[in-house]
Amino acid sequence: MARPAKWRRIENLPKTVCFIPAEIPPKGGASNILLVEELEAIRLKDLLGLEQEDCAERMMISRPTFRRILLSAREKIADSLVKGKAIRVGGGNYARNICALRCADCGREWNESYDVHESEKEPDTYVCPGCGSPRVICAGGYGEQNCRQNCRRHGRNRF
Repeated sequence: MARPAKWRRIENLPKTVCFIPAEIPPKGGASNILLVEELEAIRLKDLLGLEQEDCAERMMISRPTFRRILLSAREKIADSLVKGKAIRVGGGNYARNICALRCADCGREWNESYDVHESEKEPDTYVCPGCGSPRVICAGGYGEQNCRQNCRRHGRNRF
């Protein structure tokens, strides 16, 4: 069985999704795709000046994972600046908020994207990925970053 995707928490969605050099490259010219979580890593570390450990905590990932994301982002930006490539922002494995969930039957806990919750029609349509039980509850207890009962399951929207 494949390992489930690890969500990266972001606080800001990009307002601009494409940067093109002043000397516009020919149609179909080379570009780099900067993932949304890579842009968030640049924002936290380079713009806000936070320590890597604090950045990783805010994104709900490990420090080594944060470092890999940051290095990838910096490499793409440097490549674009030096070689005159466009930068397009999009894609990735991110969420605005992450909810900790628990199966009331088997006790399995996992994290789910708040955005996935919001896209569901009914708040009680979630099922446990382990046993398939529909008895899923908010687990809370994920430090300051949990949904704090602000997800759709609790009738409130945090953002």
